[in-house]
Amino acid sequence: MASKSVALITMSTRGTRVGPTVSAFVEKIIEKPLSSAGITIANVDLVKFNLPVYNEPVAPAMVPEKAQFKYEHSRAWSAEIKKHDGYILVIPEYNYSVAGGTKNAIDYLMNEWKGKPVAIVSYGIHGGATASEQVKGALSGMGLRVAETRPTLSFSQPDVFSAIGGRLGDATTKAWEAEQTVSILKAAEDLKGLLLQPNTPANAPKP
Repeated sequence: MASKSVALITMSTRGTRVGPTVSAFVEKIIEKPLSSAGITIANVDLVKFNLPVYNEPVAPAMVPEKAQFKYEHSRAWSAEIKKHDGYILVIPEYNYSVAGGTKNAIDYLMNEWKGKPVAIVSYGIHGGATASEQVKGALSGMGLRVAETRPTLSFSQPDVFSAIGGRLGDATTKAWEAEQTVSILKAAEDLKGLLLQPNTPANAPKP
């Protein structure tokens, strides 16, 4: 396989958040197997792009063929997503749903995402399964190829309030290492397989 770049994107944007720690946990597990296949991981933190609720005068699907973005925040996000061959989205679940910041960031773009492979790793009090399913539906509908394995990482009961406060507790870390490592590795393997497939209509998601 020719060298590929995968963006590991921390999608949480709250001022107090555990997202970067979750992304670091995921990266530690997948870095070696992906790098051995010639796949580099680029850490991307959504919060650094400071995206407002979508405020461009043009629809994302029009860029770049028929229109251009007006604002620098949109251009920066577009350039970042465009340069990678695939993605791992580390998403939080809030109130049994996808976080608004996550959906907003996805909806900012269309052609930059379309056709590329993506893995979804969710986390939350109940593991984020509902948010994961919602994001899978959105991304598949937009034309991305979603990895079949979608790890859902639940906080251990003693650590729930620590996690809400931005710290991943020891009980949770140990539980994830024991129970989620295989799932995370399988998601990375799924993504690697999708990266081997060309971005063509024949490999597009089936409706």
